[in-house]
Amino acid sequence: MAGKPNDAPATYSPSLKNKKHPFYKNSDLDWVRPDGRGFHQCRPAFFRTGAVNAASGSAYAELGNTKVIVSVFGPRESKKAMMYSDIGRLNCNVSYTTFATSVRGQGSDHKEFSSMLHKALEGAIRLETFPKTTVDIFALVLESGGSDFPVLISCASLALADAGIMLHDLVAAVAVSSLGSNLVIDPVSEEESYQDGSLLITCMPSRYEVTQLTITGEWSTSRINEAMELCLDACTKLGKVMRSCLKEAASTTTD
Repeated sequence: MAGKPNDAPATYSPSLKNKKHPFYKNSDLDWVRPDGRGFHQCRPAFFRTGAVNAASGSAYAELGNTKVIVSVFGPRESKKAMMYSDIGRLNCNVSYTTFATSVRGQGSDHKEFSSMLHKALEGAIRLETFPKTTVDIFALVLESGGSDFPVLISCASLALADAGIMLHDLVAAVAVSSLGSNLVIDPVSEEESYQDGSLLITCMPSRYEVTQLTITGEWSTSRINEAMELCLDACTKLGKVMRSCLKEAASTTTD
């Protein structure tokens, strides 16, 4: 949602469909999420575009303690020698600040995240609209509070839109963690540290098209289907929050 940091963040929790799961991590101990949310409740989301004046487009996102900022530069002529191409190129770089985590001085580039960000966004970008040029995306995690990568993807999508890059649709991303017999959506760092498995979906909500699916750990088919349903429902609602951010930014510009 666009606006001042003190604005009430928008929520995008999936529909529970009257399903209630017992809040147990194991058979002996009652377990409640660290931030008190329900297992199928997402953190409130705050988005703002135009966060970096020097960039072609940019966006800031804040979900709980997770804070990220993404800058987009281009389209611009590639510095590398390129063969003739009818489509543009996309470069992605993901990094953490040195103060992003509780372990100080651990900030660094994340090549795996950079590659995954590229895969998540590439299918949504109309690369044919900027042939022989390159768009560079620089995504920075300012504070790591859990579900960092899904937040980065959603924020990067908004930054691309802010830069005027033609998209088939915005890209929203949501993750689910498997904890014992429970599925928890939009996990925080503590939950990620002892999860049995994770599932991440990035999709174009308006087209109901998945651009990337990442699974870790052991999952049954029925459990994967349940996790995917939770993520897709949440992505649809998150997409509405993201579009609202763009509409508000556009109305502010025209005023």
